[in-house]
Amino acid sequence: MTVIVLTHCPVGLRGFLTRWLLEISPGVFIGGPSARVRQALWEEVRQYAGNGRALLAYSTNNEQGFAFETHDHKWHPVDHEGLTLIRRPNDQATTSPPPPRGWSKASKRRRFGNR
Repeated sequence: MTVIVLTHCPVGLRGFLTRWLLEISPGVFIGGPSARVRQALWEEVRQYAGNGRALLAYSTNNEQGFAFETHDHKWHPVDHEGLTLIRRPNDQATTSPPPPRGWSKASKRRRFGNR
């Protein structure tokens, strides 16, 4: 089983993938090609993805039962003692700031007492 997920990729690439895989949702392709065809498809995806992102997941004979590869993702697969895990970046700048003090009714009650 092979799954390819495309985000912000050219429409022509989606049309190319529908020759071998079934598009079950916009940008989500699934099918059962051979390993050789899967690698050829993945090389095409990496070449023509442009500014988009791509994810390839496929079943294999390992402890997890699957393997995956990414292209232009912030999250990267990392091998940890034989298991493939995802490393997420620590983006402090992307987290939203806490709400201003006194924003909620509960905060106002604590500041001014029970009135």
